[in-house]
Amino acid sequence: MKLYKTELGQTAFKERSPLFSSRQRSTFILFDGRKTVAEVLAATAGMGMTQVDVDHMLNQGFLALQAGAAPLESAPMPLDLESSPAELRSNEPPRSEQQRYFDAKPIATQLTASLGLRGFMLNLSVEGAAGYQELLKLLPKIQAAVGAKASRKLERALLD
Repeated sequence: MKLYKTELGQTAFKERSPLFSSRQRSTFILFDGRKTVAEVLAATAGMGMTQVDVDHMLNQGFLALQAGAAPLESAPMPLDLESSPAELRSNEPPRSEQQRYFDAKPIATQLTASLGLRGFMLNLSVEGAAGYQELLKLLPKIQAAVGAKASRKLERALLD
């Protein structure tokens, strides 16, 4: 399967959207419509890039299937960041730590980016969080910085 960058993806990339993790940003560059997903994942395996990251970029509309390529076996459902993670998975099994991280990272990035300069260091910590446990450790700091009400969605994404 070959994917290419969409206009939405290129705009989000240029605007440093919080919906891109740092490794997704680095990998996004490689999607040119000529390389297969397997080739891109093999080239970025050392960074920890996985199919989950590619699916996220597809769900966000940042990448699209190259014309004439084989269709996806099951088209991913678009993510609705306004719904709670529990609403998104009503009858699904419990989420793995990787999935919790995947759900929570864009929310944490958006919250800390909204703090401006006073949240700069916290935002850098969120961007550098490489996994669920690291992001979970930052939750109390984020809650203190943005308030309990504003951080509820992040808390649900990490803990529900």
